[in-house]
Amino acid sequence: MSGPNAARHGGNELYWNPAIEKMSRDELAAMQSRRLRSVVERVYTAVPHYRAKMQDAGLRPEDVQSIDDLYKLPFTAKDDLRITYPFGMFAVPTEEIVRVHASSGTTGKQTVVGYTRRDLNDWAECMARCLTMAGATKKDRIQVSYGYGMFTGGLGSHYGVERIGAMVVPAAAGNTARQIAFIKDFGITVICVTPSYAMYLAEALEESGCGPDDIALKAGVFGGEPCSAQMRAEIEQRLGLAAYDIYGIAEIMGPAVSQECRCQNGLHIWEDYFIPEIIDPENGEVLPYGVQGELVFTTVHKQGFPMIRYRTRDITALDAAPCECGRTHIRMRKPEGRTDDMLIIRGVNVFPSQIESVLLEAGDASPHYQIIVDRVRNLDTVTVEIEVSESMFSDYVKGMEGVENAIRRRIESALGIACGVRLVEPKSIARSEGKAKRVDDRRKLKGEGSGT
Repeated sequence: MSGPNAARHGGNELYWNPAIEKMSRDELAAMQSRRLRSVVERVYTAVPHYRAKMQDAGLRPEDVQSIDDLYKLPFTAKDDLRITYPFGMFAVPTEEIVRVHASSGTTGKQTVVGYTRRDLNDWAECMARCLTMAGATKKDRIQVSYGYGMFTGGLGSHYGVERIGAMVVPAAAGNTARQIAFIKDFGITVICVTPSYAMYLAEALEESGCGPDDIALKAGVFGGEPCSAQMRAEIEQRLGLAAYDIYGIAEIMGPAVSQECRCQNGLHIWEDYFIPEIIDPENGEVLPYGVQGELVFTTVHKQGFPMIRYRTRDITALDAAPCECGRTHIRMRKPEGRTDDMLIIRGVNVFPSQIESVLLEAGDASPHYQIIVDRVRNLDTVTVEIEVSESMFSDYVKGMEGVENAIRRRIESALGIACGVRLVEPKSIARSEGKAKRVDDRRKLKGEGSGT
């Protein structure tokens, strides 16, 4: 492969598209401003919900001439996506949408994201840059062990691998024995996977008698859930690879919004597609570089589902200092928490309110419950403890297992993740005089970030 999208060395650094990745900050700002003007005009014309929000703010498209005017635009949040479910935020006719993905929301309604052919091409471009940053070339054999389907991780990574011309192995999630066979028999050199599943694969490899020297892995692209520094170091040691954090959320695109370079000192955001801001989550005020706050994105090249100042709820900071890798695109720190109560379980976004809705709708559980999140053999687990009432307790003892299984099936159907259910005695769950503590997260990670 040759031309502007060939992987090239810059010292020891690989670039997929060096003309863009090393573009001067002034050139990048000019491109962002040009694209911002275009997307604001488009959403005002094509998306009634955006037009109404801008009119309520007293804005017309011509009031936004450059990225310096970005602050004038109203924020977009999950509520906007729920109000307009399923296709109300699309900026093109549905016949131009060639794929949809969806992620969970707080009320059971999914967030539906649409992509045009150009959007998918842009996504593949961003993923190709990320894979190349991790040292991948067309000579590599890359195993994609994210879930395929409505989750963006699998297909998002898949088309990036094809874009760089490497061999893609679409292993998807689960079936660990098969995953191990692929790694060993196919000589897999790069793997795209959640960090918790990477740890599980490391254990399975060791149990099969394989060590790092017995496999060809050199790099891992890890996303979908937070990963502590200690966990990253252990993955690198046990699998004999370099681990790179990747970030993305479905509402913005999916994986490849940003990723670490080989310096592993923050995740480069592809600013020709996504304009980042950090705001004070309380008052919405834009914060300067280096100050921690809520991450906000504006997509400036998406056709199907453009997002204007979308509040991700992820807490991080932006670093504008030059990076030794030579890329000029700004870096974000790994998210260190969220402004809402969302949990990320094996790459799936889960809100406690979703579980509560299932329990209360069923009518056979009390309002006293606790969600216990833990990590067993490096995989996230969820157990829901539910109190039964005094009058029902004696009746439940004999048929407790059947009731637990029925509730478990309802939760798994609603959330799409496996969980355990345990009925407990009346008044055994601690009460609170203030806000109830619904979640006991025992994973002991530094913070929860957003998923792909």
